[in-house]
Amino acid sequence: MQKRLSGSARVLVTGAAGFLGSHLCDALLADGRSVVGVDNLCTGKALNLQHLAGEARFELMEQDICQPFDPGPVDYVFNFASPASPLDYMDLGVETLLVGSEGTRNTLEIARKYSAGFLQASTSECYGDPQVHPQPEDYWGHVNPVGPRSVYDEAKRFSEALTMAYHRYHHLATRIVRIFNTYGPRLQSRDGRVISNLMTQALRGEDLTIYGDGTQTRSFCYVSDEIEGILRLARSDEHWPVNIGNPEEWTILECAQQVLAVTGSASRIKFEPLPVDDPLQRCPDITRARRLLGWEPKIDLKTGLTRSLDYFRQCVARGEQARPVHSAARVTNLTRPAAGTD
Repeated sequence: MQKRLSGSARVLVTGAAGFLGSHLCDALLADGRSVVGVDNLCTGKALNLQHLAGEARFELMEQDICQPFDPGPVDYVFNFASPASPLDYMDLGVETLLVGSEGTRNTLEIARKYSAGFLQASTSECYGDPQVHPQPEDYWGHVNPVGPRSVYDEAKRFSEALTMAYHRYHHLATRIVRIFNTYGPRLQSRDGRVISNLMTQALRGEDLTIYGDGTQTRSFCYVSDEIEGILRLARSDEHWPVNIGNPEEWTILECAQQVLAVTGSASRIKFEPLPVDDPLQRCPDITRARRLLGWEPKIDLKTGLTRSLDYFRQCVARGEQARPVHSAARVTNLTRPAAGTD
């Protein structure tokens, strides 16, 4: 039941070409493990794994996890496959629900077949627009199950329920990480999230777009801190969900001001209507992570933005532009769902 991540494991990582998945592959390889990466490249980018082309301990399967597959014997499974940015899961709503249900089931079956440990990547979106602040793991959430964001929220909530069912009924050694806003190199520059939008706009000299009045809050965790927390959870015996995120809370306006300071941009700030169901507050209570894992983030927002600067400069040099978040007015006409600002 309590199978932990070991040092010589052969590990399966789904969503390996994504932002977090690719960083997770790097960390696992750096610790001496062999990694089988799986991705259908629906939203992941092969470029994120290009540096591993000559790595003998890494193999990549181009595979949709909604279809049954067998990677061979593995000791641990990290299920990170899912569209994660608002603009992606708004475009791929049905696919997002299927990867959270059928995809999660298929990866759980792999873990069951090989008696492997299993870690499910979940999200702070499980808390919805929270009425409890900051959000502890025992808060059940305030989620609209039929709203425009529900395809992602409910996919992840179901994947958590399915993971716990395999733990209870099949005695599988499972973990669940609830990931809060994370940023850093390899974050899609066109994905509609706060950091990518603001950094890209600032470096292009465009107005920085803020949705609502900018007083809504987020917490931003740098990617290396996030990966360290995830790995500590994988090495633990904890099967209940654990928040991994940075408890330092910023308003969106404050974040924009930090971006301007780090980039040296003279861009102005403009305000647009707040998207439908966009959370007004989002901040993790990481008491459980501190107590069980001895983990807390080390990198503050200014340092993390500085470390991300060269990456976003490269994105701008390639001509990548932030995609706009659609306003609430467009949602009422059902022309396209509103994207959030996570």
